[in-house]
Order: sequence, then C-alpha cells, then structure tokens
Amino acid sequence: MTLPAIVPRIPTRDDIDALPHGVKGEIIDGVLYAMTRPRFRHQVIAGCVTADLFNPFARGRGGPGGWWIVSEPGIELPRSPEISPDIAGWRRERMPSSPEGPVTIVPDWVCEVLSTTTRRHNLRIKLPYYASIGVPYAWVIDLDAQLLQAHRLSDGHWLQIGTFADEKDARIEPFDAVAIDVSEWWQDLEREEPRVK
Repeated sequence: MTLPAIVPRIPTRDDIDALPHGVKGEIIDGVLYAMTRPRFRHQVIAGCVTADLFNPFARGRGGPGGWWIVSEPGIELPRSPEISPDIAGWRRERMPSSPEGPVTIVPDWVCEVLSTTTRRHNLRIKLPYYASIGVPYAWVIDLDAQLLQAHRLSDGHWLQIGTFADEKDARIEPFDAVAIDVSEWWQDLEREEPRVK
C-alpha cells in the first residue's frame, strides 16, 4: 500500500494572527518563527535609536530629512509574507508616501536589537535574509556588550563598517550626515532596575 505524500503547509498571516497574546511571529522562507514580544530593555534601546534618527532624518529637523523611520513595521517582502525588524527605514525617494496596508518595499536600512531570546534568530535567520533581498544597510545592537555594529551590503554579503559603543559624536552610515551620541543609549540600562513592591 502506498501512502499519499505529505505536502508541508506553508504558514500564512492567519497563523501569525492565531499566536497567543504576547507572542510575535514572522514568516521567512516558508518557516513560521514565534518569539515573545521584546522586553523592556530591548524597547528602551530601540526607542533611543528611533528618537535619535527621527527628527533629523524623518522630520528634517536638524538634519537632511528624506526618510521614513518606523519601529516594528509589518512588512511583506519576497519569501516573507510577514517580517518585522525592530526598526526600519526607507528613503522617501523610493517610498514617497506612507502605505495604508503593509509595506511591500525592501527597506533601505534595518536595525535589530540582540537580546537573549532574539540573538540567534536575528544573526542566523534575519540578517542573511536581509542580505538576500538587498537591504543596503543593517545595524545590530548588542544589549549585553552595549555596542552597535554597522554593516553595509557588498556583493550580497555584509561588510562591517564600524563598531560603536562610547562615541559621543558617531557618524554611522547611512545616517552619517548627523552625529549621534551612542554612549547615551546605555545610560538607562546601567541604572538600577525598578523593584516590584
């Protein structure tokens, strides 16, 4: 007796919507990845990066403008019906207006924050995926080491263009038109964590 072949089902957006509360999902190359939502420290750093970039690059206040800077956007890209970088940016010349639905344009820059639960996924799955679809720049922030590694895509591979930790006036591609105080990002992490009473 011949058994019918089992054809694996490719996950869809419905599978992400069915995940339990507090669980975030992404589909990359036909695989559903589920993880807890980012924790407090993770969000603090992502907020610092977004704050430093938003006014000069998204609003054009104190900088050149010309960008969309968005935290955890829902993006539908080639081979990924749902992916969400911690922060992503698009040059407005490539995406002139904000889309009403999911973004379907490859970002010009992504930023991922490494934490205990996301480190392996970000480094082994997401960064290679971003390179394969042609994202020109990627920043990786390591919470434990308190540093930022900046990468530029070169011939389909990531070329590390700098490591930043204590710099008060870092100029980091593709946002090198404005100096960023990277050292300031870690200050809140070094303070004593609040205790539950």
